Amino acid sequence: MAALLYASRAADCPYEIVLVAANDPGAAGLNLAAAEGVATFALSHKGMDRPAHEARLDAALRDAGAQFVALAGYMRVLTEDFVVRWEGRILNVHPSLLPLYKGLHTHHQALVNGDSHGGCSVHVVTPALDDGPVLGQTPVAILPGDTPDTLAARVLIAEHQLYSRCLAGYVMRERSPEYLVAQVRARALGLPESDEVVSHGMPCFGIAKGKKFAYVAVDHHGDGRIALLVKISGADEQAALIDMDEARYFRPAYFGDGWIAIRLDLGDTDWDTVADRLERSWRSVAPRRLTALLDAADAF
Repeated sequence: MAALLYASRAADCPYEIVLVAANDPGAAGLNLAAAEGVATFALSHKGMDRPAHEARLDAALRDAGAQFVALAGYMRVLTEDFVVRWEGRILNVHPSLLPLYKGLHTHHQALVNGDSHGGCSVHVVTPALDDGPVLGQTPVAILPGDTPDTLAARVLIAEHQLYSRCLAGYVMRERSPEYLVAQVRARALGLPESDEVVSHGMPCFGIAKGKKFAYVAVDHHGDGRIALLVKISGADEQAALIDMDEARYFRPAYFGDGWIAIRLDLGDTDWDTVADRLERSWRSVAPRRLTALLDAADAF
């Protein structure tokens, strides 16, 4: 936690720590955070059932404005319900080279098995223990005479270096043009007979040899925004969307009333909504034989 906090003080760090929370009111990190001017939340889990405790924790995180959760020595396994509520937004650092040695006693296992290296991994948290996508790893050489404690001490240094870099990269990916275009591409090209070309300097998706149904604008005309452009029913729908959330939706220049631009670079994109908008737009230009094919697949 301290390593993440002090890394956040660098001028070019893309994240800030808004809350340090613990289930042990005596955790030393709480005093450190308070001394550094960071808000804290402590609630013992003793005497509380797990869902009630996690509900209080969840409320504290949201009240603080947290967008991501970085676990740092939090030794209680989070329930599936909590993880799902923060899906894709919880990271953890684990003292092994995953998928090796999930759970506890990782250094002991590396030594008993005669491994040449221990190490650490930063991964996305999923409901399965230590099983989410790995974002980064650092191998740490095992030395003659190492014990679990001596190996753990060196792995801890590696954790401090690795975690802040992985967290910074993960936070920034939702504002990275490459990541955002890739997310749209995966969903657009998953639609029947869709293809990708470059049009007006933008990634453009359409029916192969047919009409276009989506563009990704990256700083188009120097507006500083990354946005998905999709077809809609017309001016009324366009106005309604903009009125609902003018920070996210806007009228794309030169595209007219039949299109809407959806900001992708706000850091909280709902990719299910993006997939739905892409499919609707695709349906508006796809021939009947293709929409019938998709309808038949949806029926199963």
